[in-house]
Amino acid sequence: MTVLNRDDILTVKDISIEEIDVPEWGGSVYVKGMNGTERDTFEASIVQQRGKNASVNMANIRAKLAAQTICNENGERLFTDADIKALGKKSAAALQRVFDIAQKLSGISGDDVDELAQEMEENPFGGSPSD
Repeated sequence: MTVLNRDDILTVKDISIEEIDVPEWGGSVYVKGMNGTERDTFEASIVQQRGKNASVNMANIRAKLAAQTICNENGERLFTDADIKALGKKSAAALQRVFDIAQKLSGISGDDVDELAQEMEENPFGGSPSD
């Protein structure tokens, strides 16, 4: 196996795009995997802070992920965060279809959301307990 150097890692095209059929919308869409920064932004968007307490807010999570990952053939987002509320009013079946592919392409498992919720309960301020 080849040992990679810095340039190998930074120049490789490692974000996948997949075209999926969405019959509820009458066609297909492109869905892309998130990069590390986008995933962190998505995870931060589902954390709700209230004073000293934090919890995972699952409200509109499918629309949030769809807005982040539905793209054109070049990987450019079709939706902004301002579109999340309107996107959330679309077919749940269609959103679930996009959500499933976006999770797969971004390396997000159901356990990841559960783990995030558990981390919030154990350490609501983020960071390590020794900070």
